[in-house]
Amino acid sequence: MSRLQTFAATAAPGQGPPRLAALREVMAREGLDGFLVPRADAHQGEYVAPRDERLAWLTGFTGSAGLAVVLAQSAGLFVDGRYRVQARAQTAPDAVAVLDWPAVRPGAWIAAALPQGGTVGFDPWLHTPDEIARLHEAAAGAPVVFRPVANLVDAIWHDQPPPPLGAVVAHPAALAGEAPATKRAWLAEGLARAGQRAAVLTLPDSVAWLLNLRGSDVARNPVVHAFAVLHDDARLVLFIDRAKLGNAPEALLDPGVTVAAPADFAAALAALEGPVRLDPRTAPLQVETALRVAGVDIAHGDDPCLMPKARKNAAELAGMREAQLRDGAAMAAFLAWLDAEAPAGRLTEIAVVEALEDFRAATGCLRDLSFETIAGAGPNGAIVHYRVTEATNRRIVPGDLLLVDSGAQYPDGTTDVTRTLATGPVPGEAAAAFTRVLKGMIAISRARWPKGLAGRDLDPLARYHLWLAGQDYDHGTGHGVGAALSVHEGPARLSRLGEVALEPGMILSNEPGYYREGAFGIRTENLLAVIPAPALAGADDRPMLAFETLTFVPIDRRLILPGLLAPEERAWLDGYHAEVRARIAPRLAPAVAGWLQAATAPL
Repeated sequence: MSRLQTFAATAAPGQGPPRLAALREVMAREGLDGFLVPRADAHQGEYVAPRDERLAWLTGFTGSAGLAVVLAQSAGLFVDGRYRVQARAQTAPDAVAVLDWPAVRPGAWIAAALPQGGTVGFDPWLHTPDEIARLHEAAAGAPVVFRPVANLVDAIWHDQPPPPLGAVVAHPAALAGEAPATKRAWLAEGLARAGQRAAVLTLPDSVAWLLNLRGSDVARNPVVHAFAVLHDDARLVLFIDRAKLGNAPEALLDPGVTVAAPADFAAALAALEGPVRLDPRTAPLQVETALRVAGVDIAHGDDPCLMPKARKNAAELAGMREAQLRDGAAMAAFLAWLDAEAPAGRLTEIAVVEALEDFRAATGCLRDLSFETIAGAGPNGAIVHYRVTEATNRRIVPGDLLLVDSGAQYPDGTTDVTRTLATGPVPGEAAAAFTRVLKGMIAISRARWPKGLAGRDLDPLARYHLWLAGQDYDHGTGHGVGAALSVHEGPARLSRLGEVALEPGMILSNEPGYYREGAFGIRTENLLAVIPAPALAGADDRPMLAFETLTFVPIDRRLILPGLLAPEERAWLDGYHAEVRARIAPRLAPAVAGWLQAATAPL
């Protein structure tokens, strides 16, 4: 059968050195001392189409975030804590130095590597104004010039795939909750109140959300590669390849939307009357440059879709709740199967990934995965964003911890859930770490906080018990999640970097973890919705917020050391498992329902 996830290795460390050498030849011809290669496309989305996998093609590193700085004699790959282990495994160590961002920042590294100065080229479609400004700031004091140029990787990538032409479909109004014309009208009112004549939209999920469209230009994310200009009278011009819209674009777009070719985008920008809103954190620098060259007044500000998209309406929340229940039933069937099969020691990571896809497909509603399923056994679980290939496929030895992080795209919602599972006897140190991670996950789930706090204010709750044991994890505690849209959605997040105040309707993941390189990985993840906190009799003297748990999947009780849980933590877990039984059991076959009854028994 045809599967959504495949297991061929898409890159290898050995490809890096010859391709870096070819890039350096082009750099020399262009008079450049360096060139930047980000993991980005012209739309600045997190996930990119095969055509835009320049970083992976050049270096072998396939992670979803990173930047390579290629100089004449050296190259640095900047990745955060999620990808250090993976980057070292996927790149040639004598060709690429893996550098820890943000401890080492690209601009400062470039300045140190080019003390006598030099010119570093970059593709202005693949970097935002804020990003280039940070490079200049970090390199201040060194005579380094950053020059926009045509993309040099494209010049040497002779079999580069073509741009995607994924078909666009309508997202039903019953699931979206509001018509596109209504959304455009109130966003346009906001522009008018701010004295802005138009806003330029470049993020794929913003365009998809605003127009109630879903696309297939990027695997795992139902987004549309297009640009748009929203005017203060609610008119919108959509710059998109018409082939994506099929033979009846009028069925997808209302009369307030005009379709234009992507080739007309630059001329349309030059013809705008300002002030024009542009988000310097998400728009390509080339868009800002085109406006400035034409003398158009620019008003820097957030993409106007970001916050309304993050604050899900009642229809979107209802769809997301139903999607999580459907997915919870598929997960329960999968976990029951895994419990029956794992003790024999015949399973592999690939078999686990394929089985989970099959259980989700059996719902009859699966459109796609929401990301490549992570199924890491033993030491592979310590690679935070591990993707199993035929070369790395590990047999699951009874006693391995198995980390399964997965999600699905359904018509009504997007899911993301992680469970760490016992496959046999559990080492005491792993059980202790698992329990500390669980305590952090419970702390976030139970949190109440004054309105106005951001993700960075709550993030320490998830880490506290790990910190007491001298442990931590190098990723955020949670990310925003779209409603039948991108599984990673800004601007809110539970993270040290999360500065956006949490508001009702936002959906975030709650996924603390712990990773011991070469041994095991642990992560437990549910999705949560921000809600007004239930009133406490006579106690609340200010508006408070709380979380509603959306994910209902058993947590492996075999990995828990009950003595490490406080009474209120045990009560939360027992209450959660009771709710899992009540919500999920009616959707299961009798045998699986029996398994669920045992898996969710009180501690």
